[in-house]
Amino acid sequence: MHTHVKVVAVLYIVMGALNLLGAMFFAFAFSIAGIAAGMSGDPDAGLAMPVIGITGTALVVFLLCLSIPPIIVGVGLMRFREWARIAGIVIAALLIFHFPIGTAVGVYGLWTLLNGETARLMGERSRPAV
Repeated sequence: MHTHVKVVAVLYIVMGALNLLGAMFFAFAFSIAGIAAGMSGDPDAGLAMPVIGITGTALVVFLLCLSIPPIIVGVGLMRFREWARIAGIVIAALLIFHFPIGTAVGVYGLWTLLNGETARLMGERSRPAV
């Protein structure tokens, strides 16, 4: 199970990084859209620019909120922290709805993190030495 936990950790980090990449893409795309609207010379551009800015900002913030937790949990899983196992179960359950790749990662994450051997492994590693 040691290897499976490491694989789940890497998959979570990759999924979070892909969401970060999506956030950067949308930030760039909405910036270009705002510039294009401003340079169009259309009198309605003054109305469109704040809508583009607010929509773009909301989307980027939403994607950032979705991308940071899997990265943090992935790092915690790499270090075999018990809190990361619990948070990883929650993230795996949410990933199931992201068909098709997220579904596969979510099912694999649930299978790995709900395993009794994984719970023992992470429980032993997270306890301080006596």
